[in-house]
Amino acid sequence: MFLQISTQLMMPARAYYVQNLVRAAGLLSLLVVSAAPAAAQGAETLRVRPLIRDGQVLVTFSLDGGLTDEMKAVVQSGLRTVFTYTVELKLKVPAWVDRTVASVVVSTSVDFDNLTRRHTISQALDGRVEESFIVEDPALVAQMVTRFDRLPLFDTKVLEANREYYVLVKADARPRSTASLWPFSGTASGSAKFTFIK
Repeated sequence: MFLQISTQLMMPARAYYVQNLVRAAGLLSLLVVSAAPAAAQGAETLRVRPLIRDGQVLVTFSLDGGLTDEMKAVVQSGLRTVFTYTVELKLKVPAWVDRTVASVVVSTSVDFDNLTRRHTISQALDGRVEESFIVEDPALVAQMVTRFDRLPLFDTKVLEANREYYVLVKADARPRSTASLWPFSGTASGSAKFTFIK
């Protein structure tokens, strides 16, 4: 009799547990489905192309569409605008979390002088200023902050032969105006795979 009573008392608790588990699984699948379009959109907005040459991983990346009108307005306001690109070299690990082999931050700051109508552009790698330019043409400014060609960011000595890698680039800009600087909310991102053959 005691066994029957305890079994009957446990049934509602077990049913409650199963019901909550089903609800949690439903919510989780809803989150995954709603996050997929955002991830797909981000992957389309930043084009990435890695190239192995002379012991270096050369990375080319560009923001599709260049600067939006909103981005241009923020730059023209005279506020220092910083475009930051976090570039990660990752090792593809089957059935596990991909490993980050190396990471570099590429940033470009733009200071617009309203009196001279000139832009001062500084390009930095991991916080170290590499180059500075004074530019008058806004089209050239847009190109310099959204397109990077064959940057030697990683050494092939850190790579293992015959393994699959990918380069992930995440972009962000500061300051933001009332809405996001990017065409959608959050940061833009893109990636490209390659196999290192030695």
